[in-house]
Amino acid sequence: MKLNPIDIFLYILMKLIKSFDRRETDLKHFNPNMVKNILAVSSTAIGDTLLSTPAIKSLRERYQQARIVAHFNIKNMEMFENNPHIDGIIPYYGGYKKFFKTIGEFSRHKFDLALIFHGNEPQATPMAYLSGIKFIVKVPNTSEYGFLLSNKNHTYSWDDFEHGVEQRLKVAELADCKISGKRMVLPILKQGEVAVENFLNNTGVNETDTIIGFQVGASTVSRMWFADRFAELGRKIINSYPELKIVITGSPEEYAHCRKIADVIGVNAIVSAGKIPLKYIPALVGRFKVLITGDTGIMHVAVAVGTTVVALFAVADSKKSGPYYDTEKHIVIQKERTCNPCVGKACEYQKCMENISVDEVFDAVSSYLKSEISNARY
Repeated sequence: MKLNPIDIFLYILMKLIKSFDRRETDLKHFNPNMVKNILAVSSTAIGDTLLSTPAIKSLRERYQQARIVAHFNIKNMEMFENNPHIDGIIPYYGGYKKFFKTIGEFSRHKFDLALIFHGNEPQATPMAYLSGIKFIVKVPNTSEYGFLLSNKNHTYSWDDFEHGVEQRLKVAELADCKISGKRMVLPILKQGEVAVENFLNNTGVNETDTIIGFQVGASTVSRMWFADRFAELGRKIINSYPELKIVITGSPEEYAHCRKIADVIGVNAIVSAGKIPLKYIPALVGRFKVLITGDTGIMHVAVAVGTTVVALFAVADSKKSGPYYDTEKHIVIQKERTCNPCVGKACEYQKCMENISVDEVFDAVSSYLKSEISNARY
């Protein structure tokens, strides 16, 4: 792996600065009653940030009088602007983009405490430290910047946590928070519901139509099911349930990919990719009867708003990143990894996903729909 000279320089700089730091930064010196300003870091993808929301809620309940400012990814932070437990957002621009500007923003807020629930490294921890924050908490704390953390004395790894939500709750717990719940927080905007209904009406879908969602893209190729299988699944669903509508979600960049799948399925398939603002996606997903998806941020959106998912997992472990609550209403199809060793997110192929057949997914969707129809009759 090629080493980034900036990473090397930053690491050496942090080591040097820390060696001269005489502040008492260990958690044994932490006084929760002195906390007035808190930085909550969750600067990665949509799903990762959603998994942080139960911990942010616990943070708000513990520090009711404090100002809590979130550090969210600029690419998706609009989805979280209405989170009731934060007082503002400082954007993360990706990598070293606006690195010093962000440190300056942190410094101006005079944060007493930084909780890194899920942050991009090697930026997240150094930015918090360089801004002058005295107490910085993060787990896992096994990375090269563990020496900057206030909880460096007790080591936690990813294997210590049942699920990503639990990992984030541990961060909050270390900062004297009591855990009151594990449900993700994602309010649906009223204007989002109006915008979604207008979009659906303009595509021939009325308020009483039953909609199924297809999330056909993913953050990595290895987590994507095949376009031809989504198309075949869509045709099988419409042949069996001709009254249903299928909405294919995705980013604006994925529109062409979604359009090809919709064209094969036929007139009952609608593409919403690029047509609905990200902040209104929760309202759209909330309209679905069920969402068929890989391990994606939209899967977590569905779980958060109460929509049933049929989740397709192979390279990822559904026990770590799949639906974490209301498990009785969700269907997870988990396949074993094909390659050993597995390179995970870095994989450029979909070999594992080949093990998930169209018939298997159709049977899961059909079983759920039949159950819903039966329950509606009684």
